Amino acid sequence: MSNTIRVNASILCADFRKLGEEINRCEDAGVDMLHVDVMDGHFVPNISIGQMVVETIRPLTQIPIEAHLMIEHPTMYIDSFIAAGADIISIQAECYGELRPGCRDLGQFPKEVDSIDAQKARKDILRIKGKGKKVFMVLNPGTPLCLDSVLNDLDGVMIMSVNPGFARQQFMPAVLAKIRDLRQRFRGDIEVDGGINATTAPEAVKAGANILATASYFFGAVRPKEIVQFLKRLGGCP
Repeated sequence: MSNTIRVNASILCADFRKLGEEINRCEDAGVDMLHVDVMDGHFVPNISIGQMVVETIRPLTQIPIEAHLMIEHPTMYIDSFIAAGADIISIQAECYGELRPGCRDLGQFPKEVDSIDAQKARKDILRIKGKGKKVFMVLNPGTPLCLDSVLNDLDGVMIMSVNPGFARQQFMPAVLAKIRDLRQRFRGDIEVDGGINATTAPEAVKAGANILATASYFFGAVRPKEIVQFLKRLGGCP
């Protein structure tokens, strides 16, 4: 893994009244990836967008699209998001293990596990890779590093630095130790999602992250290109 930092713009905070213009703004700013947060109201306490938005974006840009499936049954939707044009499918580890007491029932959040069923997870991982797409596995803040059995199969790991479901949350510093630990054993991409800004981004990169997902920090900026340039310089690149 190089020290090149990639910027992943989460369209959750884009202006959907002019989504095409927002995608152009991402391109002009030098964004490397587009992050699509897919929420079902069951895995997280919110409902967002689906395959049609990915399908709408795909003809507008060559920027890789990441579909972050914050949904209870990702297996049912993997193929349709790939067909819609997603380049990266990110699946939550919590969908492949026994949920902890207190988050098993409807309306109990955040979802957390202590371990995953590697056979079940690998089936979806290989399904995604078999279609020529990249696969990331995502860990909620309260879920420990429990991916050793599938790490060699993954292109990346996304560390959630907020409990998923809503934008504009504050970064949880406790996840920095998880990033450091993961970087010691994993040479693939490590993405950090949640609360990334001028203060937290350097900490995440120092810990070992090389992909920074940004939503309100980017889309709320008057000069978004400067935001992207700042984030990329954290890796020592111009």
